Amino acid sequence: MTAYEDPPLAQRQVALIDLLDRLLSGGVVLTGDIVLSIAEIDLVRVSLRAVIVAVHEQQWGATIPADGTALPGATLVEDGDRHDEPR
Repeated sequence: MTAYEDPPLAQRQVALIDLLDRLLSGGVVLTGDIVLSIAEIDLVRVSLRAVIVAVHEQQWGATIPADGTALPGATLVEDGDRHDEPR
């Protein structure tokens, strides 16, 4: 192996944070099934389906107006309260 070649994949060390970053940037789907049975009779069945994905800050910033109102028709009035209809 020369100095410019990467080590084989099996010998590479990967930090846990790098692995989590790669998984969350693309998204992860977790699925699982648990069955509790006695004498071959199913008593409890639990099914798990979860989608885990990273949420980037720039996505949130684009949906919230700069004046702090969360609803399109809501505005801040002098008393500091939010109202659904402008006064």
